[in-house]
Amino acid sequence: MPPHGLLNLEKPCGMTSRRVVDLVQRLARPAKVGHAGTLDPLASGVLIVCVGAATRLIEYVQRASKRYAATFLLGRQSPTEDIDGEVTELVDPPVPSLDEVQQAAGGLTGAIQQRPPAFSALKVAGQRAYHLARQGRHFELEPRTVTIYRLAVVGYDYPELKLDIECGAGTYIRSLGRDLALSLGTAAVMSALVRTAIGEFRLDDAFGPHELTKANWTTHLLPPIAAVGSMPRVELLAGQIRQIHSGQAIPAPPGMTPSDGEIAGVDRAGRLVAILARRGSGQLGPVRNIPS
Repeated sequence: MPPHGLLNLEKPCGMTSRRVVDLVQRLARPAKVGHAGTLDPLASGVLIVCVGAATRLIEYVQRASKRYAATFLLGRQSPTEDIDGEVTELVDPPVPSLDEVQQAAGGLTGAIQQRPPAFSALKVAGQRAYHLARQGRHFELEPRTVTIYRLAVVGYDYPELKLDIECGAGTYIRSLGRDLALSLGTAAVMSALVRTAIGEFRLDDAFGPHELTKANWTTHLLPPIAAVGSMPRVELLAGQIRQIHSGQAIPAPPGMTPSDGEIAGVDRAGRLVAILARRGSGQLGPVRNIPS
């Protein structure tokens, strides 16, 4: 069985997420390699890279909540909503008090509508938004619902504002700072961003991509089950695993209800062998098969 699993890496500031994947690919080839959630070059922090069969689990890592330490400069704006774009200062902008900033932050928690930034990888009529933005094309991205679990002010010395953010999938931190500033009658650009966690993956446990070598990279692999740590589990017998891996359904364990969502199927050793879901009455079928 070729090596497969997840790498909890700390992407350095100034490096693209694609570059991190390329570094791992050189070590892991011919295995497939992909990452679970892009970090812009300006940002650093947790980047989960999936190798081999674990690439089938990328979407499950992407669904996990994220935590960030973000820094913004108020009274400034840029087309990219961060300091990588051309930054201009507003003329005589308001200087909000700490109380005003905290109240505005409180209004941006829970399920909110967020308009993604023009400089993003979202597609507009089949083209990446950032390509159109660089060409000076005018377009509007539709707002979408994102969830902000925590938005705490951890430092404020105008114009610098530091936030601790925990959010759901699909949230743009640049745009969160933009909207916070707008609610205060001003503007903001993001000047620094560190992703400190994705689900159970923590920055304290991550290591730099340049620490990986041909001799040691497999020792850093986390098992595929780490991608679905909070998912309910069911232990499968050897015969059931063979059925699942051949695409067949098996009887659901007693006590499961129709409302049950996806379930992690594991072998006797606790290794992930499949993601299962209901298939018909009282049956479980494979959504993703993972070799073990």
